[in-house]
Amino acid sequence: MESLKLDKDKLKDFIAALDSKKVYAPQKVGETIKFAPVNGDLEVSLDFANTTVPPKEIVFPQTETMFLFEQGGTDINLTKGGAEKVLLGVRPCDARAMSVVDNLFSWDIDDPYYLDKRKKITLVGLACLEPPLNCFCPSVGGGPASTEGLDILMTDLGDAYLFQPLTPKGEQLCQLSSELLQPAGAEDNARAEELHREAEKKITREVDIKGLAEGLPSLWKSEIWKEVAEPCLGCGICTYLCPTCHCFDIQDEMEGLDGRRCRMWDSCLFKEYTLHASGHNPRPSRRERQRNRINHKFSYFVDKFGVTACVGCGRCINLCPVNIDIVDILSKVKEAL
Repeated sequence: MESLKLDKDKLKDFIAALDSKKVYAPQKVGETIKFAPVNGDLEVSLDFANTTVPPKEIVFPQTETMFLFEQGGTDINLTKGGAEKVLLGVRPCDARAMSVVDNLFSWDIDDPYYLDKRKKITLVGLACLEPPLNCFCPSVGGGPASTEGLDILMTDLGDAYLFQPLTPKGEQLCQLSSELLQPAGAEDNARAEELHREAEKKITREVDIKGLAEGLPSLWKSEIWKEVAEPCLGCGICTYLCPTCHCFDIQDEMEGLDGRRCRMWDSCLFKEYTLHASGHNPRPSRRERQRNRINHKFSYFVDKFGVTACVGCGRCINLCPVNIDIVDILSKVKEAL
């Protein structure tokens, strides 16, 4: 598929040309950078390292109504995924994360809520030319210009964006704004490749995950987990802001005669996550809960789906209030193995 160019001063026109779809882009909402619908109130800026909140909430909302019901009635009104959406400026790690999570929601039983929204989304990625603090994506199979999961990869060339359509959905999106895009030259593609190589050299953190999936079960009783869990507050921020964490709870809520079944994010770091009705909890302390978090991402998920459930975005390191560092944890695990 041929590469195209969009002058930066035409970005708003490009977004306007996609009026048949709902466009989400990184925007500052309060003190948080997150993907929000593009409208006249918030200013779109692609000049950022990464969003605070990953775009997973667009396809897997923090709280989601699954269906509505009424007391005494027999009808169940299923909720639907809504209009087609474009996510503009998705970092490659977050696009890879969606591909990782797809494995779970299309496993033995397809999840219609997730898959309907996922099918209606076009991902327009933005290569990381200045990788964010604590990024280690190459260690887990990614890269600052990875195309996995993307429909288009954009690269900032300075005065323009290089567009590389990767899928039919990406090509279709380019056709909607064909009057604004112009063919890219060989020098533009060469410059983008050079920028991608330079970006990867800027990533200084790394960890060797070879053998973790097979070796982690042997450390079940290791003192590592006690050491790792010592500072943990059990706040769950690392899982809530992780682009691959996908655990949820389901509840029925009633108000008067009307009710809904909804699901909401949950976290394996919460005490209530594994608390039985009997009062027994197989993961009674943060030691067991931190052990499960690491084993799930780097062993259980690998065994089940053949891919690591971590894309190296670094959010869990940057945003942990007590500075727990997953790269340090994995390094300790490798040393113990």
